[in-house]
Amino acid sequence: MLNTKSRNALASMATGLLTMTALTGAAMAQSTTLTMLVDNASHTIAISEALVEAFEAKNPDVAIEIEARPGGGEGDNIVKTRLATGQMTDIFWYNTGSLLQAIAPQRTLVDLSAEPFMDNIAEAFKTVVTAGEGIYGVPTRPAEAGGIFYNRAVYAQLGLEVPLTWADFMANNEAIKAAGITPVIQTYGEPWTSQVLVLADFYNVQRQNPDFAEQYTAGTAKFATTPGAVRGFEYLKEVFDAGYLNADFGAARYEDGLRMLAEGTGAHYPMITFAIPALSESFPEQMDDIGFFALPADTAENTGLTVWMPAGFYIPQTSSNVDVAKQFLAFVASPEGCAVQSEAVAVNGPYLIEGCVLPDDVAPAVADLLPYFEEGGQNAPALEFLSPIKGPILEQLTVEVGSGFREPADAAALYDEDVRKQAQQLGLPGW
Repeated sequence: MLNTKSRNALASMATGLLTMTALTGAAMAQSTTLTMLVDNASHTIAISEALVEAFEAKNPDVAIEIEARPGGGEGDNIVKTRLATGQMTDIFWYNTGSLLQAIAPQRTLVDLSAEPFMDNIAEAFKTVVTAGEGIYGVPTRPAEAGGIFYNRAVYAQLGLEVPLTWADFMANNEAIKAAGITPVIQTYGEPWTSQVLVLADFYNVQRQNPDFAEQYTAGTAKFATTPGAVRGFEYLKEVFDAGYLNADFGAARYEDGLRMLAEGTGAHYPMITFAIPALSESFPEQMDDIGFFALPADTAENTGLTVWMPAGFYIPQTSSNVDVAKQFLAFVASPEGCAVQSEAVAVNGPYLIEGCVLPDDVAPAVADLLPYFEEGGQNAPALEFLSPIKGPILEQLTVEVGSGFREPADAAALYDEDVRKQAQQLGLPGW
């Protein structure tokens, strides 16, 4: 028989073994850790955190660590540098269309075209994450649109109607200025925001020049020599020359623009509808006062919605956890993933994943843009989704024109030169 000392020793060993087993089990429960890089916009982080939390709940053996990066040109450089040096996270959030082509997806990203979950994704989205024979991303959000957010309360106060032409828009701006309210908000403290009046005008450009995107890619159509294309630069100059901008437009930032819009100290904010979640988060009580309309063209028949495909989630070829990363992307590309997003942030447009539905309580700004999709198809993809070319200095040029430092025709010509350099880097024929 064992004496007391021996029994105590065995008990101690058993306790130790149980503790080691528990620790081993805990380690196994977190057997795979993925890393994820997203931009630092508040709604991006909120969506990513919600998706990660829901995925981890279904997959307790996986943990995902989120890292945020800046937006705009600085964020682009971080993504390109990490891909080039093999330091990219297992999953990352990045643009689609022309900016995706600039990171050479065939050389840097995992091809998802054979994955079953890709069958759930709209063909319109697949086209903007395709390079060669490969398809490389899943949508992070619903479809978005570029145009004009407006304050409905200001419009009601002044008896204004949604403009269908640029002349109508400028007349509204004059009435708003006379009432002591800033007509057009600009936030050049974050230069990327300055591009919207140019980029959101592409529906108008395509209406006048149906083959512009194809010819532009081939090097036979230019911004400077296409009257419809240079018009967006002219819009920037016209609102500046008329004195319609907020006094601090050169220093104001994106969040300042959203606040002015929501509070009614500014009536119009040219922006893309990815701003809806940020507006809903920061100004929930004012959401009923915020509407949206397509950027008006010179004629009503050329006025329609320029559509942005959302960013995508991608997997770099350098990931050591490709299979698990694919499981996360499959979750994102499912109705359950859409429901998680709808719960986390305000929906800003129609989903691009089969089986996903919009909530009943979408923001009025979303309701405003849906008719452009439903009634007569008054929409077209933004140029960056029809062509692989988008010059990196556009935001610098639009700030200069919008601040009165450069003429529109000069900016358009400089942009054409910037585009030429990029087209040559991409090896496109005709350049």
